[in-house]
Amino acid sequence: MSGDVLFKGVLDLPWWGDVAAVLALTHVTIVAVTLFLHRCQAHRALELHPAASHFLRFWLWLTTGMKTREWVAVHRKHHARVETADDPHSPQMLGIRRVLWGGVLLYRREAARAETLARYGEGTPDDWLERHVYSRFFFAGVALMGLADAVLFGLVPGSLIFGTQMAWIPFWAAGVINGVGHWGGYRNWPTDDASTNMVPWGILIGGEELHNNHHAYPSSAKLSNRWYELDIGWLYLRLLEAVGLARVKRVPPKPRFVPPRPALDLQALQAIIVHRYDVLATYARAMRRIGAEQVEALRTMSAMRAELAALWSRSAASREQLLRKLQDWCRRAEASGIQPLAEFSLRLRSYA
Repeated sequence: MSGDVLFKGVLDLPWWGDVAAVLALTHVTIVAVTLFLHRCQAHRALELHPAASHFLRFWLWLTTGMKTREWVAVHRKHHARVETADDPHSPQMLGIRRVLWGGVLLYRREAARAETLARYGEGTPDDWLERHVYSRFFFAGVALMGLADAVLFGLVPGSLIFGTQMAWIPFWAAGVINGVGHWGGYRNWPTDDASTNMVPWGILIGGEELHNNHHAYPSSAKLSNRWYELDIGWLYLRLLEAVGLARVKRVPPKPRFVPPRPALDLQALQAIIVHRYDVLATYARAMRRIGAEQVEALRTMSAMRAELAALWSRSAASREQLLRKLQDWCRRAEASGIQPLAEFSLRLRSYA
């Protein structure tokens, strides 16, 4: 076998060209995961034109061999059972090392459970291609990708590129996002799980680095919430939307305010529940205004925070019951003599 066959393919690229090619190829795979599997299929945050949807599904077949229904079901179960013993890949329950380095094994174990697929996998593609090609011959796409890499880049560079492609999603998606995304970073929102934003610039993993934002607003097509955060997946989505290949259905809600009402009403209650993470983040800032020596004030604010957070978790209470509890909460807050707490109550009465 000649050296040309081993090290040169149809493209005959220099070494840095091979590096650029593998970065481009793996980035397309990341985009397919975040836009098609995650934001579109799992959370219905956007709609894709059939041309875009089929291309991304075909690309995932070539580069991962993953079945759409399995990925969606595992991810939806993660949200439904987050940080519990039933969470398929919680580092809080299983340990960061196991999820980071063995995330793909955890994924495969959960994807093999029929009850998970039946309960959480509804609504995914079930057309002829899915049944007779993508799901039935899921290894064939990966084999085609390996052959194409060898032809285009040469046997040795092609093998290295193919190996990188095959390891990219298992490591970054199954390991880093599911592991580090629930272990270390910063939090914009006080969600009931351990989700974090790993870094504010979501480029390498398509915007999925902003994982705390996603858990706060899982049905949002946009993962960046602060002015300094970048969700490159959102930029691609807006480009697709501009040419008619996508339609955004939901984005994070932005709070609106009116002058403080004399008394809370049902519309204000609804606004507070919709913006509950903004409410709790604002409350945390109010608590930080209390000096460490003001022990009694801190104790009061901590207790009243727990009361406030419990309001929207009481699914059995009627809206009228919740409104009365919230009105009583505001009366006590404003009569507490704690200035930050009283000012927060006025803001609470201003949500539109």
